[in-house]
Amino acid sequence: MGISKRIALAATAALALTIGMAQSQEKTIKIATEGAYPPYNNLTSDGKLVGFDVDIANALCEEMKVKCEIVAQEWDGMIPALQASKFDAIIAQMSITPERKEKIDFSKKYINTPAVIAAAKDTDIKGVTKEDLAGKTIGVQGSTIHYNYAEKVFTDSTVKSYPTADEYKLDMANGRLDAVSDDAVTLGAWLETADGACCKIVGTIPNMPEIHGDGAGVGVRKGDPLADQFSAAIDAIRANGKYKEINDKYFKFDAYGS
Repeated sequence: MGISKRIALAATAALALTIGMAQSQEKTIKIATEGAYPPYNNLTSDGKLVGFDVDIANALCEEMKVKCEIVAQEWDGMIPALQASKFDAIIAQMSITPERKEKIDFSKKYINTPAVIAAAKDTDIKGVTKEDLAGKTIGVQGSTIHYNYAEKVFTDSTVKSYPTADEYKLDMANGRLDAVSDDAVTLGAWLETADGACCKIVGTIPNMPEIHGDGAGVGVRKGDPLADQFSAAIDAIRANGKYKEINDKYFKFDAYGS
């Protein structure tokens, strides 16, 4: 093979490598969040996604040096839509549970907050046990760890499922429920609003690992190396102070948890 031909082949290979790297860098990772679960994720009146999850997603993408697009997805269809490749990752307070790990992979956790029960300020509910809630109607968002726990534990209660947290909050505020169960931060933020002034936290639900899992992580399709990339990025923003900056914007405590 002549020198000129070898040079031409080398140049072609170098060009292909350069194009491949450029295409990789230009690839957009599409991330889904719910957009109806403040202060973690919510849609503003002009359709903009905001909240802790959104800020964390942007910080992780910046750390990974990739372009990301964040889209809203209804909670019930979140995992099926990921599996159907409608997006590449979920950052939506999705807890890392054994049941979900059968369907998708996760990064390490990026937050871990407890579950609580809230009820009317004049409630006769004294605690969060099965006996405390016996005979009561409890509102919970469906397809969540909170719903799964309520179904398993509160067998002497009526557990009512709702598509979104906003819907059970509305029924609670209007006296159509005796209690509601959800994440402590979500209910705590609601109690500070006019609609949530009706109610109070009556207690924290004990952690049940097989249901509550190990905190919320970034969900990806089975076998996707993005899980490890997101895990490394989570470690990095924890180390460089970016996580604390976002955390302190929303919370007065370390939401990463133990």
